[in-house]
Amino acid sequence: MEPLSWGQIAARLILQFWPVWAALAATFAVSRHQRRRLGLYGKLFDSPIAMTGFALVMFWVFTALFASQIMTHDPLSQLSGMKNALPGSVAPDGSVYLLGGDSLARDVFSRMVAGAVIVVQIAPLATLFAFMVGITLGLPAGYFGGLLDTGLSFLANLVLAFPVILLFYLLVTPEVAESGLPQILGLVLFVFPLVFAVLLLNARLRVKPAHRSRVLAAVLAAGGWVYLSLVSSPGGRIDLLPAALDLIEMPGNILIVFVSVVFVNAPTVFRIVRGLVMDIKTRDYVAASQTRGEGPWYIMLWEILPNARGPLIVDFCLRIGYTTILLGTLGFFGLGLAPESPDWGSTINAGRRLLSVYAHPAVVPALALMSLVLGLNLLADGLREESLRD
Repeated sequence: MEPLSWGQIAARLILQFWPVWAALAATFAVSRHQRRRLGLYGKLFDSPIAMTGFALVMFWVFTALFASQIMTHDPLSQLSGMKNALPGSVAPDGSVYLLGGDSLARDVFSRMVAGAVIVVQIAPLATLFAFMVGITLGLPAGYFGGLLDTGLSFLANLVLAFPVILLFYLLVTPEVAESGLPQILGLVLFVFPLVFAVLLLNARLRVKPAHRSRVLAAVLAAGGWVYLSLVSSPGGRIDLLPAALDLIEMPGNILIVFVSVVFVNAPTVFRIVRGLVMDIKTRDYVAASQTRGEGPWYIMLWEILPNARGPLIVDFCLRIGYTTILLGTLGFFGLGLAPESPDWGSTINAGRRLLSVYAHPAVVPALALMSLVLGLNLLADGLREESLRD
């Protein structure tokens, strides 16, 4: 069969993404109809920049959600005769490589979609964990000051003093991975969301001791189970749960990448939160809370933190973009993720060797990475504009 023309390729690509178009249309229709009830998110519809960024981000989110329906081939499978195939090439079995084949005869389009799954799974979660660490430590550091602030700031500056790439190299090298250091860091870093939830609920429900005890017991039981599932690896160095009770199976290479991203981002979030708290704690409403006899953690979590949400939401969006770039960097250098992984960084690295002859294996994931980061930056700009209006 003759290869597809560029017009046919474009039509097939648009058709292949039909679940994404349907989900985007439904999301925008419902959100626009209810935007006056959706707070800051609803106000984004008044900003073309924010909506453009939101559309780009949600495109890749929905692509990851519907990846199994969108992919035309197994991202790891190889077809004879399709090595470095040009976009639109038809395989011997009659299937089409819409965006061509790579140097190992794998479908570039399917690997791009599979790479979106990896990014959407790791980047937001790793950023969220980094924020939990930074917020939990930054609130008391900025509020209490003194030796606590000095000690935590010194540790944060110590981590920030290392070049990011060098720090990644140290964390993901086989020798360090075999030493169990990433698992130990996971034990420490992954407990912070549970600590944050307990502090938040305890501060809110302290006037209802009986109800507070029941809620905290339930949170500790459920959260502790998830925490142990995250850090436990059956047969590994840290094996805290029986295999039957291990809810989350995180491969060792993914754990290393996840911990590395959290470890690198948390100090920056800590410094942002600390600076915001030092400014907000001087406001009148904080003094009024202190006069009412509210506890320090209640003031930090229910008075100061909500009033710092604007800058933190903006930074969260930007930091997901930074994390996406870091994941691409790790994959490009072959660190952490498996060599055959379809993540965008690994795919770009594999395609760059023949870039002057066959550009499509490297250009396609590079454009995907660029569009997602661009969307996150545009969304952050829109959020910043709307938060300043408030």
